[in-house]
Amino acid sequence: MGAFRSLILRDVRRAWIGGGALLPVAFFLLVAILFPFAVGPDAALLARVGGGVLWAATLLAALIPVERLVAPDLASGVIDQLLVRGQSAATIALAKLVAHWLSFAPPILIAVLLAAALLDLPHDTLIRVEIGLLIGTPGLAALALAVGALTATLRGAGALAGLLILPLAIPLLIFGAGSLDGGTGALKLLAAVSLLLVAGAPLVAGAAIRASLD
Repeated sequence: MGAFRSLILRDVRRAWIGGGALLPVAFFLLVAILFPFAVGPDAALLARVGGGVLWAATLLAALIPVERLVAPDLASGVIDQLLVRGQSAATIALAKLVAHWLSFAPPILIAVLLAAALLDLPHDTLIRVEIGLLIGTPGLAALALAVGALTATLRGAGALAGLLILPLAIPLLIFGAGSLDGGTGALKLLAAVSLLLVAGAPLVAGAAIRASLD
């Protein structure tokens, strides 16, 4: 348990010190700032579509850190050392998933408050966006980790990761945007998809890590 916690803290610290945790937030805010310029200053329109825009911006921001989740540790031999010390590949992947969510989701949830002001989002919609993202971001983090592990040793991994993540994240986007209408059905489906991704990602990422070391 101590090694598991140490790996989480190490990855979180590396994300913040290296500035990697801020890049998705900066991208997210840029999308929120640029969108009103594209559709015009119609406050009613911005309020109506703003929640969906924030979900799409979060999905795109989730692509930013994919290349640095697994590949640097594979290249430097850190994962080799952890495996030699008795950590399983799935446990390493689970620790990386927790660390990635801690580095990615809370800053995005805070940035949503600023973006909601820029889009003149109603208070009720803002609350629904925050609840939806709180439920959906673990699924996005799981997708990013699994794809990051699968593409860690491939050339052009960043572009390939985008092509893999975006189609797989469509259910999260649909149910997340659907939850903005106030119904609980979309939230339940969003939670189910997110839980499924979180449960499966460490196994997929662990298998990909083992395969890349063979």
